[in-house]
Amino acid sequence: MAKLTVDKQDAKGKRVFVRVDFNVPIEKGIITDDMRIRGALPTIKLLVERQAKVILASHLGRPKGGPSPEFSLAPAAKRLSELLGKPVTMAPDCIGPEVEKLVSGMKNGDVLMLENVRFHKGEEKNDPEFARALASLADMYVDDAFGTAHRAHASTEGITHFLKGPFAAGFLIQKELKYLGDALDKPERPFLAILGGKKVADKIGVIRNLLKKVDSLIIGGGMAYTFYKAQGLEIGTSLFDQEAFETAKEILKEFGGKPEKILLPVDCLVADKFDVSANTKVVAGNAIPAGWQGVDIGPESIEIFINKIKRAKTIVWNGPMGVFEIDKFAEGTRKIAEAMAQSEAVTVIGGGDSAAALEKFGLAGKMTHVSTGGGASLEFLEGITLPGIAVLTDV
Repeated sequence: MAKLTVDKQDAKGKRVFVRVDFNVPIEKGIITDDMRIRGALPTIKLLVERQAKVILASHLGRPKGGPSPEFSLAPAAKRLSELLGKPVTMAPDCIGPEVEKLVSGMKNGDVLMLENVRFHKGEEKNDPEFARALASLADMYVDDAFGTAHRAHASTEGITHFLKGPFAAGFLIQKELKYLGDALDKPERPFLAILGGKKVADKIGVIRNLLKKVDSLIIGGGMAYTFYKAQGLEIGTSLFDQEAFETAKEILKEFGGKPEKILLPVDCLVADKFDVSANTKVVAGNAIPAGWQGVDIGPESIEIFINKIKRAKTIVWNGPMGVFEIDKFAEGTRKIAEAMAQSEAVTVIGGGDSAAALEKFGLAGKMTHVSTGGGASLEFLEGITLPGIAVLTDV
């Protein structure tokens, strides 16, 4: 999936509207994780060096009912200024006369941060008039926000209807398309996928798409217990996704004769309550007692999965193996992450909780690629066309 990239365009003196993903965690006005801002730096720096007038747009959180100080992008503008080593002007809004005045006063190489686009209802509704107002600020459009590429919003899709193309991908999106796309379309084999997390229903499409492509699929985390139940096993009080129960049975029936195709944990760490003070024990995967719940994969499963990782040449991972946020229940996720960090395979992490786990264990830098888009990476792995990618110019 080759798209025109920002480095192939002449941006000098042009007003370049760049959709970034600065939806970062902020506590008391302080950014606690600036990974997404750092991820957009290569694109922003190139445009500054090429003397463009750089207009940045992003959302932050889910503000209700208009502007709210807690959802302001001002802290992101401040952090970006520190990382760039130059001033970043913070706009009071993302459209309107004051913003237009700021844009008209920009010099080549200047950077302007628009206020949260979700302060306007027209953003998520992909309202044509709001999209037209955003487009009026710019001469060119660049998308570097993979985390929102699965949403057809005004700043990710609608704006392109009111600007003359071509429309380019930033370096971050280029990287996402390369690693996620190559993993699905031309993986070096054996190709291993590891899926975890809570709900099977959220990943049914991903499971079905990956099963067509992988040599082996590991299913762990809360999802495993629905597959246990689909085999008629007792799962105690473990997570159970009723919505996906029949589908889980169908998948097991279809691939049940291929033992290497789907791997479930053979043992689990179970707890008598969901708490750091819980009593825990390791039980076989087919013997979770009443009143107990699975919170992690067990040591035998860890060993089996690590051996699979050691033999793989391409690995895609989305979703933790257990409740990694609680140290007592984090061993499975940590061991899988460590094995991947030591692997010589191409390791692609599908964002979301997997990325958070890697940050917790200090292993994010040991992976080939960690996606910045949880929901977007899931839909990409499912084979869905992402609106924010579809509008970019093919090459």
